[in-house]
This record gives sequence, C-alpha cells and structure tokens, in this order.
Amino acid sequence: MKFTKMHGAGNDYVVVNCFHYAPPADPATLARRMCKRHFGVGADGLILICPSQKADALMRIFNTDGSEAEMCGNGIRCVGKYVYDHGICRNNPLSIETKAGIKKLQLYLRNGKVGKVRVNMGIPELATSAIPTTLGVERSGRGVALNTPLQVSGVSLLVNCVSMGNPHTVIFVDELQDDQVRGLGPAIENAPVFPKRTNVEFVKVIAKNKVRVRVWERGCGETLACGTGAAAVCVAGFLTGRTDRNILVRMPGGALKVEWNTEDGCVYLTGRAKEVFCGEWPD
Repeated sequence: MKFTKMHGAGNDYVVVNCFHYAPPADPATLARRMCKRHFGVGADGLILICPSQKADALMRIFNTDGSEAEMCGNGIRCVGKYVYDHGICRNNPLSIETKAGIKKLQLYLRNGKVGKVRVNMGIPELATSAIPTTLGVERSGRGVALNTPLQVSGVSLLVNCVSMGNPHTVIFVDELQDDQVRGLGPAIENAPVFPKRTNVEFVKVIAKNKVRVRVWERGCGETLACGTGAAAVCVAGFLTGRTDRNILVRMPGGALKVEWNTEDGCVYLTGRAKEVFCGEWPD
C-alpha cells in the first residue's frame, strides 16, 4: 500500500489515497502501527482520503492510539493539497466531508500547486452538552464553561471549553512550561468531566492579535500544532476579553492565522500544507 507523508505546521500525517486503494479493514490498528515514531513511518495520525457522496472527498482521521477524530484543521489542509495536486478534484474551493460536517477549503496556488489553504472551520459550539463536558452545567442541563474552575492533579485551573467539531479545553497561562503541557495535559484529557476526553491548549497571550500555544492532543500527546485547537483559542480568547477576533497563533511547528468572522459566525483557519515524501507500506 502506497502512502504519502504530509504536514501542516509540523502536525504530520500518513495519508492514504482510498480513491486508488480499498480502505484498510482495520484502520485503527493500522494507525497505531504506521504512526509509531521508531517502529513505523512516524506521524501524529493516519488520514484516509475516500470518495464521498456529499462532497469532493471524505476525510477520515485516526490518532496514534487508534481512536478516530471528528475533525483536524491541519490534517484537512493536507487533504485539500493532496486532492488538488494529485488530480482527484480540481475544484477551488473544495468541499471535504468530515465527521464534523462538510468543510469548505479555499486553495492558494503557487506554480500550479497548493501552497496555503484557508479552511472554514464552522461555527464554534459553546454549549457544555455539545462539547461534551459536565463543567458549567446548570440544572436545566445547559450552560457554558468559560473561566470555569477545574481541579486536576491537585492543581486549581480556570478553563474554557469550546468545540470545533471536537472538544477543546483552553487554559491561559503566564508562561508555557513542560510540567503543564506534559504533566497536566494528559490528566485534563482524561478527566471525568470530559466524557469523550478533550484536547488541551495552554496559551500565553503576547498581544491582542498574537498568542503562543502548546497543545496536548487527545489520543496523540503533545504535537507541534493543532488547527482546531488554534480555532478554539481564538474563540476563547475573544470571549474572555484577552484577544481580538483575528489573531496569529504561534505553535512550535509554525504559525496559523485564525479569523472569527462577525458576519457568518464561522472561524477561518489559514496555513500551509506540505508533502514530505512518498513510500510503500509492506502490509
């Protein structure tokens, strides 16, 4: 089975073209094997690009632990580049079906190939029942969790919960530290108040239009970037008065531009996508 290694802001993926190959019978096991850094190809996830009855293509994404994610902002930019550059579909904008709905991608070409991709990430969801989390839940079963106290591993935190098709917990800090990301990150991901676990973003505000972020991703661990996480940071930052609606999010793997549009209420994510190499998996 042939595959392509790609990345968006250092968030790297093994991409399989299921227009040419039958989808693997057990993608969860394949993801765990291929994504191993020292014994496989090495990646933050496995992406299957499949035919869709509703859009130009369907994206399925599996984390390193084999769990299937609803959406991935960096991964979908890689999908857009692959679909266009490899001639699967030359529409611009492209429509990509995900478990979080159909996403529209505006492609920016350079020398006939995709360089940057702008993704309509959709309208953020703040209702605790939709994220889901039991934080901030009122007796009616409704509520939001912004600047909400959370006690984990003996540490008191103020957290902000946002769904961008997948759950995110945004925490604003004075400094980005290893003991926060790698220590508290997994504890927060698996906290009982998040029944489907959660992605965790630690954020240092540099200016109203600029932040630095480190991410602990659900099912992956710390990654160099997270597109849906960048979108969630923008929403949480604006709603708590820390940032503007349009910000530059700097992550260890690179920078992402995020805009929370006032007209349609959607969050737009812009960044590069790159193809690294192609290979063949022996199975």
